[in-house]
Amino acid sequence: MEDRNNKFIRGAFILTVAGIISRMLGPVYRLPLASLLGDEGIGLYQMAYPIYTSILAISTAGIPVAISKLVAEKVAEGNQAQAMRVFRIALLILFIIGLASSLGLFFGAGYLANNILQDPRAYYAIIGISPAIFLVSVMAAFRGFFQGQQNMVPTAISKVIEQIVRVATVFVLAVILLPRGLEYAAGGATFGAVTGALAGLVLLIGIYYRSRSKYSVEHGEENEHIKETTRTIAYRIAHLAIPISLGGLVMPVMQALDTIIVPSRLQAAGYAITEATALFGQLTGMAAPLINLPTIFTYALATSLVPAISEALSLNNRELAKIRAYTGIRLTFVITIPAAAGLFFLAEPISWMLYNNKEAAIPLMFLSWGLIFLCLQQTTAGALQGMGKTTLPVRNLLMGAIVKVIVSYTLTGIPAIAIRGAALGSVLGFLVASGLNLREVKKYLSIPFDYKEMLIRPMAAAATMIVFVLGSFHLITAVVSRWDVTERMTAGIAAMGSIGIGLLVYLLVLLVFGVIRMADAELFYLEDSKPVVFLYRIGLLRR
Repeated sequence: MEDRNNKFIRGAFILTVAGIISRMLGPVYRLPLASLLGDEGIGLYQMAYPIYTSILAISTAGIPVAISKLVAEKVAEGNQAQAMRVFRIALLILFIIGLASSLGLFFGAGYLANNILQDPRAYYAIIGISPAIFLVSVMAAFRGFFQGQQNMVPTAISKVIEQIVRVATVFVLAVILLPRGLEYAAGGATFGAVTGALAGLVLLIGIYYRSRSKYSVEHGEENEHIKETTRTIAYRIAHLAIPISLGGLVMPVMQALDTIIVPSRLQAAGYAITEATALFGQLTGMAAPLINLPTIFTYALATSLVPAISEALSLNNRELAKIRAYTGIRLTFVITIPAAAGLFFLAEPISWMLYNNKEAAIPLMFLSWGLIFLCLQQTTAGALQGMGKTTLPVRNLLMGAIVKVIVSYTLTGIPAIAIRGAALGSVLGFLVASGLNLREVKKYLSIPFDYKEMLIRPMAAAATMIVFVLGSFHLITAVVSRWDVTERMTAGIAAMGSIGIGLLVYLLVLLVFGVIRMADAELFYLEDSKPVVFLYRIGLLRR
C-alpha cells in the first residue's frame, strides 16, 4: 500500500517539476516576441490561440482523463490486454476527432479571419496553428495511456520537449518571415505549436514502442476472456469524457462573463471607461496570473489522483482510495495556505516589483484567498473523476460560477467596493465549487478528515511565517534603502528576501508541529537524504 501511495505522489511531483519548467519557458519567449513583432503582430498571434484552445477543449479535453481512469482500472484488474484495447480505441477516436478538427480549422481559416476576427491578416496565424490540433489530440491519447499506468515521466518529459521546440520555432520562423510582413511572422510563430506537438508526439511514440512489450506482458493476460466490446469501451470513454470536456468550458465562460460584467459595472459605479478598463486589467492581467501559479502543483496532483483512485477502487481497496484522496487534499492545504497569506500581506511590494503598479495590490489582496479554493477545486475534481463521478465537478463548478456572477454583478457596482467585488465574486465562486466537491469526496469515500492536521496546524504555521515575513521585510527594506537603488528595486529585494525567510520558517514550524513527518519524506524517496537524516536525528522530523 505504501509503495502504491509513493507512486501516486511521485507522479504528482514529476508533473509539478515539468509544469514549472514549461511555465518558466513561457515568459522567455513571450516578452522578446512582443518586442520583435510589436503590439500589432502580437495581436495577430494571439487571435489564433482562443480558437485553437476552444476547439481542443471541446473535442479532446476529457478523453485523456477517461483513458487514464479506464487503463488504471484494467491494470488493477490484472487485465493488461484490455488496457491496451482501451488505449487503441481511444487513439482511434482522438485520431479521427483531431484530424477532422484540424482540417475544419484549416479550411475555415478564411471565414474566421474575415468574418469573426474581422482581420484578414489573421488567416496565416490560424492556418499555422491548425495542424497542432491533430498532433495534440494523438499525443493526448499516449499521455492518457501512460498516466493510466501511473507512469508520469513520459508526460512530463514530452511537455518540456514540446515547449522547448515550440519556443525555438517561434523565434526562428518569426525572424525569417518578418521581412515578408507581420501576418507571415505571426503565422510562423503560431506554427511553433505544431513543431512542439510533433516533437512531443515523436518522443511519446518512441517511449511507447520501447516499452510496449512491458505493458503487454508485465501484468499478464490471464483475464483477457473478461472482455468489453469495442462499442462498450467507446461508450465508457464518451460517458467519462463529455462531462469533463464540458467542465473545461466553464472557466473560459466565466472569464468571458467577467469581460462583460466587470467593466460595465465599474462604469455604473462611476468610473470612466479608461479607469474601468485599467481596473479590469489589474484584476485579470496582473492579480489573476499570480493566483494561478500554485495550480501547477494541484493540476499535477489532480492528474495523478485520477488513475490512483481508480486503481484503488478497482482493487476494492477503499482504504487505499481514502489515503490517496486525503493525502491529495492535505497537501493542497499545506501548499496553498502559506501562498495565499504571503500574497495577501506582500501584495503591494509584489505588484510594484512585477508590474510597477501598486494599485494592482488591491484586487490581489482580495483574490489571494481564492487560490486556496481554486486549487482545492482542482484536487477534489481529480478525486471525483477517479471515482467515476465526472458530472459532479462540472455541476459544482457551474453552481460556483452562478455565485460568482451574482456577487460580482452586485458588489462591483457599489462605488465603495468596486473592483474588490469582482475579486470577492471569484473567491466565493471557487469556495462554493470546492466546498461542494469536498463534501462529495467525503460522502462517497467516507473519509474521516483530521481538521487539526489538515487545516489548523498549517494555518498556525502560516501565521507564524507571516510574523517573520513582515519583520524581515521591514528590516531588509531599512538596509537596502541605504544603497544606491530605486524604491521599486528596494521593495523587490525586500519582498524576495522576506519570502525566502518565510518559506524556511514555515517549513520549520511544520516540522515542529508534526505536520511533515518521515512518511512524507518517504513519499518522495528522500528518507536517506542528508537533510532528512539530520532533521530526524535532532528530533524535528518524527515518524
